[in-house]
Amino acid sequence: MSAAGLRCPGCGSSNIVDDDLYSQAQLVCVDCGSVVSEGSLAHDPGGGSDVSYSRTTVVVKKPCANLKKGLQRLKAICRTLRVRGDIEELSETYYTSAYQHERFIKVSLQKKEILGGCCVLVSCRILNWPITMGTISCLLDADPMVVGVVYQDMVKVLNIEAPIITVMDVIEAHSQEYKLSSLHVPEEYAEESRDLTKRAVALVELAADSWIVTGRKPIPIMMASVFLAWQSLKPTKNRLNMSLEKFCKIAQVNKHKPALKRVTEMKEVLCKLGKEIPWVRDMVTPHNVIQQVEDILKHRYALLQRALRTLEDALLEEDSLTEASSHISEPEALPSMETSELSHAKAEQQRSGDADPGSVLQPHNETGTPENKDPASNWQKRVLFAPPCVTHTKRKRAKQQVLQDVRGDEEISDSEIESYLRTPQEAREFALTQKLLNKSEEEKS
Repeated sequence: MSAAGLRCPGCGSSNIVDDDLYSQAQLVCVDCGSVVSEGSLAHDPGGGSDVSYSRTTVVVKKPCANLKKGLQRLKAICRTLRVRGDIEELSETYYTSAYQHERFIKVSLQKKEILGGCCVLVSCRILNWPITMGTISCLLDADPMVVGVVYQDMVKVLNIEAPIITVMDVIEAHSQEYKLSSLHVPEEYAEESRDLTKRAVALVELAADSWIVTGRKPIPIMMASVFLAWQSLKPTKNRLNMSLEKFCKIAQVNKHKPALKRVTEMKEVLCKLGKEIPWVRDMVTPHNVIQQVEDILKHRYALLQRALRTLEDALLEEDSLTEASSHISEPEALPSMETSELSHAKAEQQRSGDADPGSVLQPHNETGTPENKDPASNWQKRVLFAPPCVTHTKRKRAKQQVLQDVRGDEEISDSEIESYLRTPQEAREFALTQKLLNKSEEEKS
């Protein structure tokens, strides 16, 4: 809109218009662009002129460089594992949310990289893509303990209910990590992935039936089962003589130290079942049990029942022999010295009246064991298979008694003195020594 009666002081043009782009109105010369007059804010509209958000100077927040690198590393892990697209998208969503949380905003770059692997792990478990924490630790070249801590923190922060997987869920995926095809190893060491997985799954099932899997980490058990499966499919001399460490180098996987113990435990179980095969005449040992793995797995349930029945018969026979020997030796088996000690202890107990019956010498029961001994404390030796916490129990440290000062005037009971003479032979030797001492003293006098 042109302003009538006004001229530009610079060029003298009368082509002057109102410029209300901003909140303060101005009169501007169209020909030279000079500002003829400026309006006052008091005469402007109360709300000012409408300006779109895109024309303002606001700055959009961009992701930081470490977040971009973390997302790239996460995508690389997904490409390595060859997961589906929905798993990769869910992993990126979890990683972005966890990265911006105050729990992970100030952690080290290493933990942020581990966070990406944990997001892939939980996404795979939620979308039914079995994978282990050991695989993620291997890809990240990180400590499994640190990966576990970051995983627990991430699940707690994002409030995720991740499903729990078992060894059977991941054994198939784990078997495919071993490079044992004819393209990677010589022909005598090559093995089909499908046959190897099938045999390894059967060995893991047998390990689960015999309590080997209970309370153990899954990676060493799966490694041991794959190693034994590979040896048993073609039990040649070269395969049987190959160690677990060399096998891992050939298969291009990292060896886990507990895997060697799992191999030994699984061979012990195979030996117990291999001894029950009727057509095997030779003695089954850990060195030749690999040749019998196929038959053991084929007739696993029948051999388990037969081994349990054999153990029960052996225990019954042992109990009957022990009971018969205890009946025979009960009246006259005790030596005269022990009989006197027992009667003397009983007499002292009767005189005292308030003594503890379990504090004196206890007679043996029918089975030949002391009556105060708990037979259930040694039950793991009377079963064929037992959990690791039972077979490898940790011994409790005995409480150390506080030593008292010995002054020399303490009273010594007769039972304590007689306890040093355990057998009649020791009593005769003691009497003979005392007699010789008395004779030598008489000669001197």
